[in-house]
Amino acid sequence: MRVLIVEDEPDLAAVLARSLTEAGFAVDVAGDGEDGLFRIREIPYDAVVLDLMLPRVNGWSVLESARADGIRIPIVVLTARDQL
Repeated sequence: MRVLIVEDEPDLAAVLARSLTEAGFAVDVAGDGEDGLFRIREIPYDAVVLDLMLPRVNGWSVLESARADGIRIPIVVLTARDQL
């Protein structure tokens, strides 16, 4: 199973990637929304872990663009926000 982590905080991205790799997943990391959206469009991932507060293109826009493109892979939203 191939997973993409879209997270701009390097330490958090590394912890997530290491944990998922140890669990047997193939993991790629994108450090901003633009790279994340490019990868989502070009590479057949099984799941995405997506931060909302990203540079270049925010996570909401990545999610909306992926869905508008017909991409229906599971996307888990990761955020430090405490409000809807």
